[in-house]
Amino acid sequence: MDNDGLSNEQTEKVLQFQDITGLDDMNVCRDILIRHQWDLEVAFQEHLNIREGRPSAYATESRAPAVINDRFLQHVFSSTRASPPREPSGVAGVIRYMFNYMVNFWYSAFSSLLSSILGMFRDQESIPADPLGDVLRFIDTYNEKYSEHPVFYQGTYSQALNDAKNELRFLLVYLHSEATPEAVAFCRGTMSDPQVIEYVNRRMLFWACDMASHEGKRVATSISVRTHPTLIIIGMRANKMIIMGRLEGDCSPEEVIRLMDIVVNDNEVWLNQARQDRLERDLTQTLRQQQDEAYQRSLQADQEKQRRKQQEREEAMRIQAAIEAEQQAEKQRKEDIEQLKLDLAEQVPSEPDAGVPDAISIVFKLPSGLRLERRFHNTNTMRDIYNFIFCHPEAPDSFEVTTNFPKRVLDCSGHEPGPTLLLSGLKNREVLFVADLEA
Repeated sequence: MDNDGLSNEQTEKVLQFQDITGLDDMNVCRDILIRHQWDLEVAFQEHLNIREGRPSAYATESRAPAVINDRFLQHVFSSTRASPPREPSGVAGVIRYMFNYMVNFWYSAFSSLLSSILGMFRDQESIPADPLGDVLRFIDTYNEKYSEHPVFYQGTYSQALNDAKNELRFLLVYLHSEATPEAVAFCRGTMSDPQVIEYVNRRMLFWACDMASHEGKRVATSISVRTHPTLIIIGMRANKMIIMGRLEGDCSPEEVIRLMDIVVNDNEVWLNQARQDRLERDLTQTLRQQQDEAYQRSLQADQEKQRRKQQEREEAMRIQAAIEAEQQAEKQRKEDIEQLKLDLAEQVPSEPDAGVPDAISIVFKLPSGLRLERRFHNTNTMRDIYNFIFCHPEAPDSFEVTTNFPKRVLDCSGHEPGPTLLLSGLKNREVLFVADLEA
């Protein structure tokens, strides 16, 4: 088996599954793992169930696949141990052989068609009350009489068909008739032979039931079993379950193996094709899933990129809005200050003339280095000093006024008029310093 597009992990699981199950065909191992979504534990448990005759978890009783019973599509072998068929001799023998063959063929075709038509009405009118019970009771009875045999499938015929289709295995159907001596001899001899048991267990699911039971009669009618013993080999061809081989009559173990091998070899290609189709569907599904995941990752990356861009735009807009708000607030503050200066300028007292007895001259040193000198009445208040400085164009918006020596801060920025210049101890030619509180 080549990789067939499998990943390293999947190839490793195929090898592990082959090692623990002992299956020879790695394509079969791969197909089993595909059907179980590459879950190694579940696949092994289901394989173990099938190998021991237990129905899988996927087998259902209600929706069994239809089985095509067309003699043109199946190998039909009729044989008896006591009297092998003689080859026709002479012209009369050939004519008699051809006549008997045509009579048997058209009889079989007509009886199959009639059985199918009657079976549709019979299935509607008569449904086995306990098909699983019929199968399990037959297995118990068979085990008491014939201890050696292939592993029985311990489920209904419908379940066996579903598992054979899902597992892509041949289904060997045997309907037992204890009243037929040939069938009894067949079970004691051929079906208990170790080589037959090994062949069937390795390649097929083996389902059997008693012809006397309701389930046995129903199945015998649907697949046209009229002689005993008869082995029916069913398998999937072109996605349809069909009867691929029919072995009628008692024959030796070697002959049974030879005839079953003919059917298996002629139809194994259909099962291999089904496995290949299943692999291609799985690879297509895996590829589509990977593409969907890649698309989702790309979509999420694009969405994340868009989200980050949106966040960056929103953050830039927030910062810009904050800056504009701050600028607007600063602009409004300056406008308010300018308006306040205009209002307070009207409250600044007029400068007295030189030589007025109560007039004192005060020098102000602004932070910019500018020196201002102005006369005030000693009865003017400290608030008048503040308003004069505040209304000057080069004065800071927030400031305090201090004396030179000893240094002290004059209380002049309050809302109250404050003390007069005389009470504040200011003298003529006093130098006051204006300090910028925002510098």
